[in-house]
Amino acid sequence: MARKLLTAQGYQRLQNELNDLVRKERPEITKIVTWAASLGDRSENADYHYNKRKLREIDRRIRFLTKLFEVAQRVDYHVQQEGKVYFGAWVELENDDGKTIYFRIVGDEEIYGQKNYISLQSPMAKSCLGKSVNDEITVFTPQGNKIWYINRISYPE
Repeated sequence: MARKLLTAQGYQRLQNELNDLVRKERPEITKIVTWAASLGDRSENADYHYNKRKLREIDRRIRFLTKLFEVAQRVDYHVQQEGKVYFGAWVELENDDGKTIYFRIVGDEEIYGQKNYISLQSPMAKSCLGKSVNDEITVFTPQGNKIWYINRISYPE
C-alpha cells in the first residue's frame, strides 16, 4: 500500500473504529458464535451462520485498518497553511451562476459516510491546492472546464 494521508480528525476516527472493533465488537460476536456453535447442528443454525459472517466482516475491517495505519501519515494543521488551501481545509467556492459549494479536502479513506468531504485526488481538490481567497480556479471535468472562485478557507481546530 502506498502512503496514505489522513487528517488529524480522520486518523483519530479510524483509530477509534479499530479500537472499538478489537475491544468491543469482535469479543461480543465471538461469544455469540461460540454459544451458537455449542448448540450442536450448525447446518441450520441461523445465529451461527449470521454471526460467523459478521465476524469475518469485522476481521476483514480490522485487517484493512491495521494495514492502513502501517502506511498512514497523520497531517496536522500548521499555522503556515493559513490563508491558502491545503490538505484538511474547508473551502467555499462560488461559480458565475451564484452556486456555492462547501467541502473539506481529505484523504481517500476519510470520504466514506461524510457528505461534504472530497478526496485530495479529485479534480476539484487538485485545482484548489495552494490557492487563496478570491482566487479563480479552473476545474477540468468531462463536461468541460468549470470556473469557480474561492470565497472562504478555514481549518478545523
